[in-house]
Amino acid sequence: MLINPSYYDYMKKILSKLNPKNWAAKKNEETLTPQSSAKLFFLELFKLAFLAVITIILVRYFLFKPFYVRGASMEPTFFNNEYLIIDELTYRLKEPHRGDVIVLKSPLNKKEFFLKRVVGLPGETVKIRDGQVMVYNEEMPDGFVLNEPYLPVGLKTVPDASATLGDNKFFVLGDNRFSSLDSRMVGPIDSSAIIGRVILRGWPFDRARWFATAVNY
Repeated sequence: MLINPSYYDYMKKILSKLNPKNWAAKKNEETLTPQSSAKLFFLELFKLAFLAVITIILVRYFLFKPFYVRGASMEPTFFNNEYLIIDELTYRLKEPHRGDVIVLKSPLNKKEFFLKRVVGLPGETVKIRDGQVMVYNEEMPDGFVLNEPYLPVGLKTVPDASATLGDNKFFVLGDNRFSSLDSRMVGPIDSSAIIGRVILRGWPFDRARWFATAVNY
């Protein structure tokens, strides 16, 4: 009897499916049902969310921190309710520069924070006389009048004050010299009190800007 080759192949496939060995292999095949696909999707979503939370925590608590301005001590540079981002990493690698705007713990209440500008560095002497800020250091032993372009023209710094800064000590002032509690009253501040420097004003949008590290002058 002659058998059509295509018929022979067809019967071979049928018999193969009836073979118990092939049934076991079929069971071992990896298949993906709609339910397992959903599980994998949510598992990957959970992993991404977990990594995002860890990243946010690391950035929030070790690199950058947000602050709202409260008060008028830094006007006209910063106004009440402005939203700032503080860089907490830079000062772990190097010291503050003159002119940097920093956030520091209040010397009167460690739970409160000040927003001030660095004007005197360790090893220097700062004197306020006749409405001007004078700085004396090794490079300029005869002193120099501090150039403060961020202040309104003609603004005088009062009252008179003087301080010689030891190691890790900084002299800070508010830009609003008539409404700022700063080193004129509380003396130099220690570097351990410094949280970080202002790098960004994010709000209001029409005043948003980046703040570069100041160049010592």
